[in-house]
Amino acid sequence: MNLLKEIEEKNPYQPEFIQAVKEVAEHILPYIEVNPKYKKHKIFDRMAEPERVIIFRVAWLDDAGEIQINRGYRVQMNSAIGPYKGGLRFHPTVNLSILKFLAFEQTLKNSLTGLPMGGAKGGSDFNPKGKSDNEVMRFCQSFMTELYRHIGHNLDVPAGDIGVGKREIAYMFGQYKKIKNEFTGVLTGKGLGWGGSKIRPEATGYGLIYFIQEILKSQEDTLVGKVVAISGSGNVAQYAAEKSIQCGAKVVTLSDSEGFIYDETGITAEKLAWVIELKEVRRGRIKEYLDQYPEAKFFANERPWKVKCDIALPCATENELDDKDAKQLIANGCKYVGEGANMPSTSEAVSLFNKAKVFYVPGKAANAGGVAVSGLEMTQNSLRYSWFSEKVDDRLHLIMKGIHDTCVRYGKQADGHVNYEQGANIGGFVKVADAMIDQGVV
Repeated sequence: MNLLKEIEEKNPYQPEFIQAVKEVAEHILPYIEVNPKYKKHKIFDRMAEPERVIIFRVAWLDDAGEIQINRGYRVQMNSAIGPYKGGLRFHPTVNLSILKFLAFEQTLKNSLTGLPMGGAKGGSDFNPKGKSDNEVMRFCQSFMTELYRHIGHNLDVPAGDIGVGKREIAYMFGQYKKIKNEFTGVLTGKGLGWGGSKIRPEATGYGLIYFIQEILKSQEDTLVGKVVAISGSGNVAQYAAEKSIQCGAKVVTLSDSEGFIYDETGITAEKLAWVIELKEVRRGRIKEYLDQYPEAKFFANERPWKVKCDIALPCATENELDDKDAKQLIANGCKYVGEGANMPSTSEAVSLFNKAKVFYVPGKAANAGGVAVSGLEMTQNSLRYSWFSEKVDDRLHLIMKGIHDTCVRYGKQADGHVNYEQGANIGGFVKVADAMIDQGVV
């Protein structure tokens, strides 16, 4: 484990990045020992070092005419199998450690999709909450005025992430188009009228449920009647809930940074539509759910993992589910945990899930549906064509099935249980590693 110590010393004060590398290394380093070609070429050492890190100043004017200054980033992690691909996150917590962890995970995630996409991530410590549309526009334009020189449809194609929705993508795309004087598929998550793909908003949440369905199918079971606890109430949580409801499951929780709501009777399609309007149009808080549906309960400053459920879907943010939560879920009989967010479970929680033989699926596999449809958006942009929803949804379903099959291939244990974490890590690694060997020391 000297390699891990070296990586830790080279990246001080970057706990999220070190956590991500260590969790992957747990499965990759033993695999490398029995496949020495990867050791000879120092593939893991190279994968843990970004190809390029760009940090820049973003200065902009607020509505009061005051100058505001933020920091922008783009971590271009690995381009062995295709152009850099990964989201942009606007949130006060954004720093280099978080973006390097996300870019590292993104490299393996994109590999698992089977599409030709490398790994990247970027963003800023800018907080769009509480800002006017004009302030968000001015920030996005300033951000893109620097970022544009480092991206392109054959180089690096960013997408949205936390704090970056269709509004922010639109403002950045407009600025890129003006500066470059060209209309290209340089961003994904675009509006349907100007190069976006159908099913893209739904893709991460839908893909998460498609993966859970594949696990259930392997157990000769279905989603019908299953109780599902979901954290978050943004894009991923909304569409994971929607698809769960469509498949006959009962969704009982949603959350935000102030706490979670528990609706024992189930969040119906009608109730979910109200939540989506609350979050996307009125930009309200989840506790307002009780104003409309008073039979529900709200738990302030708590997470939903104490609720009895069959399936837990953490869809909020990193490290939101710890060892205490894992113990509670296991004690309550939860059998399936699928990560809709990136690294929402702590290392200790993951260890407990695997020991208890819970079917735990890491985000790099479970939430790959979003980037998969972003890849399909890139394809449609290259063709100057737009596919029907059914075609995109069918391809998303096939991609998630393919990821599941890859995880089973590399993660099946002697007793028949599938360690989806191991399967995802090794399955994502192999494709990138082989490409890096083929392309030489670059």
